[in-house]
Amino acid sequence: MPSLLTRYVPLLTWGREYDRLTLTNDLIAAVIVTIMLIPQSLAYALLAGLPPEAGLYASIVPILLYAVFGTSRALAVGPVAVVSLMTAASLSQITAQGSMGYAVAALSLAALSGAILLAMGLLRLGFLANFLSHPVIAGFITASGVLIATSQIKHLLGISAEGHTLPELILSLLEHLPQLNWPTALIGGAATVFLFWVRRGLNPTLRRLGIGARLAGFLTKAGPVAAVVVTTLAVWGLGLAERGVKIVGAVPQALPPLTLPDLSQDLLAQLLLPAVLISVIGFVESISVAQTLAAKRRQRIDPDQELIGLGTANLGAAFTGGFPVTGGFSRSVVNFDAGAETPAAGAFTAVGLAIAAVALTPLIYFLPKATLAATIITAVMGLVDFSILRKSWGYSKADFAAVLTTIALTLLMGVEAGVSAGVVLSILLHLYKSSRPHIAEVGRVPGTEHFRNILRHEVETHPGLLTLRVDESLFFANARFLEDCIHRRVADDPQIDHVVLQCSAINDIDLSALESLEEIMHRLSEMGVMLHLSEVKGPVMDRLRRGALLDHLTGKVFLSQHDAVEALRPVGGETRLSVPSLSG
Repeated sequence: MPSLLTRYVPLLTWGREYDRLTLTNDLIAAVIVTIMLIPQSLAYALLAGLPPEAGLYASIVPILLYAVFGTSRALAVGPVAVVSLMTAASLSQITAQGSMGYAVAALSLAALSGAILLAMGLLRLGFLANFLSHPVIAGFITASGVLIATSQIKHLLGISAEGHTLPELILSLLEHLPQLNWPTALIGGAATVFLFWVRRGLNPTLRRLGIGARLAGFLTKAGPVAAVVVTTLAVWGLGLAERGVKIVGAVPQALPPLTLPDLSQDLLAQLLLPAVLISVIGFVESISVAQTLAAKRRQRIDPDQELIGLGTANLGAAFTGGFPVTGGFSRSVVNFDAGAETPAAGAFTAVGLAIAAVALTPLIYFLPKATLAATIITAVMGLVDFSILRKSWGYSKADFAAVLTTIALTLLMGVEAGVSAGVVLSILLHLYKSSRPHIAEVGRVPGTEHFRNILRHEVETHPGLLTLRVDESLFFANARFLEDCIHRRVADDPQIDHVVLQCSAINDIDLSALESLEEIMHRLSEMGVMLHLSEVKGPVMDRLRRGALLDHLTGKVFLSQHDAVEALRPVGGETRLSVPSLSG
């Protein structure tokens, strides 16, 4: 029981080692992240189509729950740009933004997403995230960043615009451009320019002025708060709200309320697909950040426990007035750089946000929505990376096609179509590559017992002896490919008497592949050719002994490829020296 509790409650592990120095470092990190999260939380609630306080609520209890059940020492959980956009895209198809039904649907979406993540964690299904290729996810996030930034231009200009795809948004912005509110545009433009300068130019400027690295970093992280303070005072002092500048308005001065999601069958059925997509994308984004930061400190991340941590965090959001959450890249990096050593830093951040929710919300009454939009734009532009197209084009045309398709569908058809295409393309790409394993004809490097591809190295081969290396485990999807490859090669060379399959790279052979090997053996036997195996791994040999292949094998099983060639090459026969046709 103690070991089971330790496994599912990581707090019991790192909590035993907690000391005063760790407490100090976690508190410092919490202060910095709290300052950063206040405007971000408000902004991401706006992006999700929810009241600003929902962003604060979604950043309190979920962080506390992740601190108990999560395994990352630095991951900061809460609302993030991509998940907020996906939330708005899915809920707006069900009910109108601003309605009570919309807020309740957001709770239900968080609950459903949390239940899916929790179930995956308990069933140890974290490995499923490996089927999503990184280029495809990078393409989806890039396209989502473009959509998010475009969707916020209306708040920067003080106009109305609708749409969930890039063409819809652009056309709507152009249509409503005559409604431009100049005070809003000035505030939004100034805030955007300032925040971009803060991200890139403030820290170097402060360092040149002689300010220490730690203080300069802190002031840089506090830049968005400065934008909030200055623009709020400007709107209040100049009476810009009366001139059409849209403001946040009254925000409840309270801790997160206890809320109940709508668990009706009809609503859950409509939310199931969006919840699955949000869960998958959120988990992939979160685990990528967590593993990257953990590697820098030689710490370990348990993907299955991360699912449990994120699942409980989303359930917490569902019952405390929030919406779907996950681990955020920017705030996690800030948390890590600020010196956070344990998830307790997240718990202290939650306390800071709770204090802000109770004491500071009256101060943001005049906060212009244009400033929150500028905060979102500057945050998401760091996600946009079209260089993935150039990288994938140079490395793999198949990956390039998948990335380009994901980006195009996300921009032209919306985030759900884009992420669905990304998931399907990742799986299809994996299956396609697995179904066409690399099969090399090999020969012996002169004077050694090493065997290499005849197309890449100058090696010795023998007439009548065909030796092939299969660089993939054999299963139902690729067994026929091997069968056809061997048949074509033997049919083209009537001199071949022996075929040796070098199995050094084969880690598994399923029943379909076993039947294909038997078929290969029978077809070769009809052609007067014997089939041999070499370098079969122990676990694979154990599987083969359970079938009939070894009992009827026309040839032998050799310990090494060298033994096979020595036994099967013609005595006194010709030895050929291949001429490589490929480099490498």
